Amino acid sequence: MMTLGTCGRGSADVARAGAARRLAQTRSADVRRSGPPSAPARRGGFTLIETALATVIVGVGVLAIVSAQQAFHQQNYWSTHAAAAERLGNEIREMTLNLPRHDPVTGTAFWGPEANEPWVADYDDLDDFDGGDGGAGGVDGLIFSAALGNGPINARREIIANMEGWAQLVSVRNVDPFDITSVQPDASTDMMMVEVIITYQGPQDDEPREMTRVSWIAPN
Repeated sequence: MMTLGTCGRGSADVARAGAARRLAQTRSADVRRSGPPSAPARRGGFTLIETALATVIVGVGVLAIVSAQQAFHQQNYWSTHAAAAERLGNEIREMTLNLPRHDPVTGTAFWGPEANEPWVADYDDLDDFDGGDGGAGGVDGLIFSAALGNGPINARREIIANMEGWAQLVSVRNVDPFDITSVQPDASTDMMMVEVIITYQGPQDDEPREMTRVSWIAPN
């Protein structure tokens, strides 16, 4: 027969077991709600690799912009000077377009400017523009340049101001009527070709360089 003491101990054991189960269930529920342990929070800022990569990207972009700027300035420089050269060549063409091939008085007996034609304003025919005795400085033709103080000139035979470094080289040749690439002795044929070479020497250039070349057959 169970005694009173034994019954009391059994009830206490049941109570302790129930409390233990409830505690275990509470802890399990807390674990489920909280989830797995989270990773430690990352500190703010960039790593060394990220910083180096950003520096490389920015550097490449800056170099690309600088290179594009240089290419733009070079292209703009060339186009501006090419336009100026075309203008100087056409000034000579317009000036000589309606001139006769030879002097109305001396005809083909004299090639180059006559004695009474010391300056370009006095030239009245095409062969005057070939110069005399081989041309200026031993060059076949005439040179109008800022360096010589006589050019460049426009169609009205006036010196164009602020054209330092520019020069117009004008030559007049007799050519074969059946082959205009074949140059003939002076005054030997009725067909004449006028050629104008435009050169430019910048402040940093060692020598003049050809910018354009214009040539045409004299119509008169």
